[in-house]
Amino acid sequence: MHILFVADPLASFKIYKDTTFAMMREAQQRGHHVLACEPHDIVWQSGHKVTTRAQRIRLTGEADAWFEVQGVDEHLALHSVDAVIMRKDPPFDSEYFYATHLLEQAEREGAQVFNKPAALRDHPEKLAILEFAQFISPTLVTRDAQAIKNFHAQHQDIILKPLDGMGGMGIFRVKADGLNLGAIVETLNRDGAQTVMVQKFLPAIAQGDKRVLVIGGHVVPYCLARIPQGGEVRGNLAAGGKGVAQAISPRDREIAEALGPVLAARGLLLVGLDVIGDCLTEVNVTSPTCFQEIFDQTGCNVAALFIDALEAAVRR
Repeated sequence: MHILFVADPLASFKIYKDTTFAMMREAQQRGHHVLACEPHDIVWQSGHKVTTRAQRIRLTGEADAWFEVQGVDEHLALHSVDAVIMRKDPPFDSEYFYATHLLEQAEREGAQVFNKPAALRDHPEKLAILEFAQFISPTLVTRDAQAIKNFHAQHQDIILKPLDGMGGMGIFRVKADGLNLGAIVETLNRDGAQTVMVQKFLPAIAQGDKRVLVIGGHVVPYCLARIPQGGEVRGNLAAGGKGVAQAISPRDREIAEALGPVLAARGLLLVGLDVIGDCLTEVNVTSPTCFQEIFDQTGCNVAALFIDALEAAVRR
């Protein structure tokens, strides 16, 4: 197969932990052809197909110069490759939104895109949990500062977060004393101009914010618990959390098996569920990670499971 990865700049990859790199490596090992572009390379002109400027790359196996460009297709039609993998990291901003529309047009022309562009738009990673309220902790989504203060008065210990953050960015904890609650609300909701998610604090974060992966509707048997370090409330690896791979718990499996088939049917080949204790906290669909950490610690080759699912999806 010819597989086109739409991703961040290749030079920015930290290949010792990058999941897109793990996907590329597994694909190349199976004899597939790997191509790469960035979202800004994708072009549509009326009367023509959606195209991109794509690099044909070969992974070298080296740690530093980890890829070499074997050629550049200046006007590659997306429908001409076997699979397009959308792996651009958040934020899910206007440019990301526009990219999903270009990818959806490519689908109408015959391209197979994973995850499906419409499904990316329909599942904002924090808001997507609201559909599955039976699995989440007490949660409020609002612009109203007073509603946030009332939620704090009820639950005493809360987490506040922006809806467009990633890697733990912009997350605050406010304990029972309410210290700085007003200032935090002003910062996050910008005097009512921006929506905020507020959740009851879950003490189980001390045991880790678990990333549970679902591929093609099936649950990966190991997850990565991202454990906060040094007094941090955030377990995100980008915020200094320690990643500990472990077998998924019965509750993890219950949540993943309930959501997996539903999300797969909507065109989400790869999903990363965030679970703290017994509660679902996020549904990650843009560029779920943790493949390499799980493989390094358990030997479970998550990239192989993903390429298996990709090959099956393309055949279908």
